[in-house]
Formats: sequence, structure tokens, C-alpha cells
Amino acid sequence: MIKSSHKGFAENLLFALNIFIIFFLLFGDNIVIPQWLQPVGRLHPLIIHFPIVVLIMAMVLEFFRFKERLKTEKLYHDFTTYLWLTGAIFAAITAIMGLFLSKEPGYEGDTLEWHKWFGVSVVFVSTLIYWFRSKQWYTPAIARSGAVATILCLVIAGHYGADITHGENFILAPVWHPEKKLVPIDKALVFRDVVQPIFENRCTSCHNPDKTKGGLILIDEKSVLKGGKDGKLFIAGQPQLSLLLQRIHMPEGEKKHMPPSGKPQLTADELNLLYLWIKENAEFERKVIDLPANDSLRVLAANYLKPSENTEERYDFAAADDKLIKKLNNNYRAVYPLSQESPALGVNIYNKKAYQPKVLEELSGIKKQVVSLDLNKMPVKDAELKTIAGFENLRSLNLNFTDITGSTLIQLAPLKHLKTLSLAGARLDPKTIKQISNLQSLTKVALWDTGLPDNEVADLQKSNKKIDFIKGFKDDGKPIKLNDPIVKNTSFVFTRPLPLELIHPIKGVDIRYTIDGTDPDSLKSMLYKPGIMIAQNTSIKAKAYKPGWFGSDMVQVNFYKSTYTPDSISFIAGPNEKYSGDGAKTLIDKDLGGTNFGNGKWVASQKDLIVYMQFTKPVDLHTVTLNCMRNVGSQIFLPVGIEIWGGQDASHLKLLTTVKPTAPKKDDPFIVKGMDCKIAGTHPISSLKIVAKPIQKLPKWDPVKKQPGWVFMDEIFLN
Repeated sequence: MIKSSHKGFAENLLFALNIFIIFFLLFGDNIVIPQWLQPVGRLHPLIIHFPIVVLIMAMVLEFFRFKERLKTEKLYHDFTTYLWLTGAIFAAITAIMGLFLSKEPGYEGDTLEWHKWFGVSVVFVSTLIYWFRSKQWYTPAIARSGAVATILCLVIAGHYGADITHGENFILAPVWHPEKKLVPIDKALVFRDVVQPIFENRCTSCHNPDKTKGGLILIDEKSVLKGGKDGKLFIAGQPQLSLLLQRIHMPEGEKKHMPPSGKPQLTADELNLLYLWIKENAEFERKVIDLPANDSLRVLAANYLKPSENTEERYDFAAADDKLIKKLNNNYRAVYPLSQESPALGVNIYNKKAYQPKVLEELSGIKKQVVSLDLNKMPVKDAELKTIAGFENLRSLNLNFTDITGSTLIQLAPLKHLKTLSLAGARLDPKTIKQISNLQSLTKVALWDTGLPDNEVADLQKSNKKIDFIKGFKDDGKPIKLNDPIVKNTSFVFTRPLPLELIHPIKGVDIRYTIDGTDPDSLKSMLYKPGIMIAQNTSIKAKAYKPGWFGSDMVQVNFYKSTYTPDSISFIAGPNEKYSGDGAKTLIDKDLGGTNFGNGKWVASQKDLIVYMQFTKPVDLHTVTLNCMRNVGSQIFLPVGIEIWGGQDASHLKLLTTVKPTAPKKDDPFIVKGMDCKIAGTHPISSLKIVAKPIQKLPKWDPVKKQPGWVFMDEIFLN
């Protein structure tokens, strides 16, 4: 039992807290919460549940206090009194914490105002009930009305609080929400009907007018373009430089990963949709059907808009063995289910260098389950169509830019379910292509850039009216932006000089390129012709041009010479376990990491990264190149210092050279760069030690500031 002195103190505290709340409500616009006091405000979500439980208990007891058998129960009345006093005090403390929290950036809007006023109403109503419940005029009707009023204020304040924390209409959404209206694909816009719903489902609970975390709102085109306090959300056409993609592809445990850990995460399709939308220039008014028929963004968008269509088809075959599927997945082939509940499988063959006919033959164990086969840009020959014909349930076959001539297309005739056949970029023989008429189930065939004359395609269309022949590009004189040049090289790390292979799917296109770091133009830059050889580390920038067309976007690709490979490699000081790749051998596997630092092909550390190499036979080393990444938005910087040590063995190493790049700047662009370390003189080397030093104190302009930066490497080249 609380002593009367304690009760008097508590009553005075309750009065003072109410006065403070009233003062804050009147003059809150002029109040600034100091940084040291902000943690008190952030306790609001933690403490709030205690007064709610206490007040609910007090209200239930208050509702029945005037029952005949309870009127004279002193313990009942005293216990209820102390519950009211405790609940009112903690409600006031929690309300003050909430008022402090509301002064932080990111909290504003009508929802916050409603939450605030109903929250303080709980404090005021519970305080008044406590002060007046012992008065003579306090009747059962007043008691019950006060209890009901407090409950209503609690429920409404909780509803708006949930909206602030979890998004609009969070509590009632499962049982009361407008039915989503399916948008016909011919009227759907990529942003409005595909991208924006992703933001609404995954992002707007924290990025709305009522809760602008990071100063970012994602409710419409204007707010998306505006970005937040860290800058623009994306750079159209450059996904690798876009802050949005950097944040959503961070490991879930990272502080800056979005959505935050514990919130519903983006699906693989949603991640791909956002990537492709940005890659294709993030247009807001573009219709889905304006995209090319085989465009990845169009296919994913169509699936997103009409998910029911993907599950309508039922298959009469059993699912393949999971262990077999796992075994068939490797570094040149991906086997994946088309949907969670479907036995149907898709297969994508993607490593041209590793392709052999047996790659298809190895799929015999799942030949009934394969309904989609993608062989784009693989050196598939006509003879291999006999193997493909064994996939009896095949619906879609992609043979774009293969070595198919069409002479054995008739072998696909047994495929009774084949609907789509893509032959774009293949050098088809006009005499044999007519075999396509024997494929009775086909509804769509892609034939652009196949060398077939227009009249041949027209004849095919006339004799096969049920098939839609996609002829592709036609120069009608209107300015259209050219596709990017295609780099046909399959390897970008070489020991001996190799030819540069650039092509373009449209005839008559000039490909201009540079090797000095400047952007190519249509007049002064070198004109690409077959036979150009790459003999040293080279960065190629290329664009396509044609009269009457807009120039393409620029394509950049780096080639690296690697003369020597060590006989052994290890870490003296290794990488962070999150970014350890496949150990030290990741740095000499000749497999470039690309622009995604989380793909397992990069090693990284926030401490000195020290690599040790040994050679059975001494090598005459003149250049060591560290392939590093810079991504300022993710605190990834080029090394601030590189040391190269060499000698006969580990006990006799000498410092051969050091490199210190220029200090980083806030506006430094994303880059994957080879850091060349030149070694003067002749040094037969059997042992080599390489030290890459990350920045230990981030620049003042970086939002993280106090933590060290990251150094990322994917390859080390020795020449």
C-alpha cells in the first residue's frame, strides 16, 4: 500500500506533468529538443504499452465499482484508485516522450496531429477521472462514460500510432480495404501501376507525408523525383549509381538496408522491376505495351499486373527431384521453378565459354518439367535441336543470336506445346526457314536481324496467319534512340592480346569508341572495325550512331592483362566475413565482380587487407593492379594507400612501391577501377605481399562519419 506522503507526491507529479503537457501544446512550435534529450523521446514506443494495460484494468474496475457488493469493499476501491493514479502518471510520461519524439525530423502531417491530440486526451481524461472520482456528484453514469471515453481515446490514438509506425490503415487493412482494381495491360503505366504499388506496399509506411524518414516521401512522381536528405533517389539509366538500388541490395543486417530488418522485404521480382525501371531511364508516363515484346521489364510488369494469368495453366506432370535441380545449377546454367506451387521449370544457359551440347543433354532428368529454355547468345548448332525436341512440354524457346540456320527446325515439330520461338540475330537460311510452318502450336516468332528479306517474312506471315512474326526494327525516318552496342567478348581478363568484339543488331550503324577515358562522339572518336587488338589494361567506352537516329547510351567495359598467376595465395589480414568471397583465391580467379558488391565475387574490409603470394619460379614483376570499387553512398572508397612488398621469401621482403590516391570527394562517381602500382627496376620475385589500406576516418561530409570506410577488391593482376 502506498503511504499517504507517497500518494501526495504522486498527485503533485501528475499535476506537474499535465501542466508541462499543456505548456508544450501551447508553445511546442518554438521548442527545440536538444540532442542529449532525444533518446528520452525514442523510449515512447517502448513505454507506451504499460500505461495502456494499467488504464484498461482501471477502467474495467471503475465500470463495476458501483455494484452493490463492491460499494463497501475498501480494498477494491483503494486498488482502483492507485491503478488510476499509476496509469495517469505513466500516460503523461509517455505522452511527453511522444511530444519529444514528434520534434525529430521525419514526423509531421495530419496523422501525427490526430495521434498527438487523442494521446494527450487519454492523459487529460484519466487525470480528471482520478481527481473527481471521490466527489459526491460522481455517479455510475459518469464513471462508465469516463471509462468508455478513455477507451475510445486509447483506441483512436493507438490506431493513428500504428498508421505512423506501420503505414496507413495498418490495423483495419486485413478486413477493411478497397479491392485492388486490375489495370488492363494496354492501359497500364510502368510507374503508376507497377513501380508505385511496390513503393506503397514496401516503403510508404516510413516514407509518407506523416512520417518522412530521411526526408524522403514516396507517394507520387513529384516526391520520388525530389529524393531525401541523402540526395536523389536514382539516376535514370544508371542503376549502379542509384541510391535506391544501393540501399535495397545491402545485406539485411546493415543499418542502411531498406526496408529495415523486421519489415516485409522486397521479393526478387520487385527488386528486378525497380532495377529495370531505372535502367530503362525511369520514365513516368511510359506504357507497359510501349516496351518491346521480349523486354524483361515488360514481361515482369505483365506478370505483376496479371498474376492470376501465371497460375491458370495446369500441368499434368510431377515435380522434379529437388536434389537433382540443385545439382544441375552451376556456373553456366540456372534451373528454377516458374512459381512456388508449379512443377514447371525454366532453364537459362548463360556462360558461352562453358557451353557444349552436353549442357543440354545433362537436362534429360528434367526433360518433362522444362517449359522455358533460354539459350540466348549461346553457340547452339542446328544439330542440337534434336536434343531440344526431347523437352516434350516446352512452351518457350529463346535461340536469339545463336548459330542456328533453320535447316533442322522441323525437328521441333513434336513439341505440341511450343508457343514462342525467338530467332532474333541468328543467320537464317531463307530456303529452310519455311520449315517453321510444321510447328503447329506456335503463336509468336521473333525474326528481327536474321538476314531474311522483308518479302520472305511477309510470305511467312501470309502462309501462317496464326503466328505473329516480330520483324523488329524498320528505319521510317523518325528519330529513335539506338540500342546500346553489344560487347561479344566473353572474357575480359587475358594473358595474350585478344580482339575487341563489338556488334550492333541494326544494320548500317557506326560504333565509335575511346580508350583514353573520354566519352565517344559521332565525329572525332575512333570508328570500330573488326581486328582491333587489346594488348594491355584498357577501358573501352563505346556508343552507336546512325544518320536519322539518336545516338545510343554509352557502354563501358574494362579489359585486364594478367601475365602471372601465383602458385599460392593467402590472407595475412583477411576480409570481413560478410564479404569474404571464396577466400583469397577470389582475387586470382579471373572472374570480375561487376557492379554488385554483394554477389560473392568481392572481398572487403574496414581494416588493412593484406595478401601474400608465392611463386615456384621467380617472376620479373613490373606492375601490380588492384581492381577496386568506389561507391561513396555505401562508404566504399578506393584504398588511401597501397604497399607492394617483394623478395625471395617471406623473411626477406622489401618495399617495392607505394601508391596514394587523391583524397575522396563527396561527388565522386561510382567506379570500378584498376589501381596500377608500377615497380621500377628489375626484381625477380618469389614472394609478394600486397597491403590495401581503407580510409580510417570518413570525410566530414559523409553521414556516417565516425566509422572507417570499406575497401573492396575483386581481382589482382600481375604483369
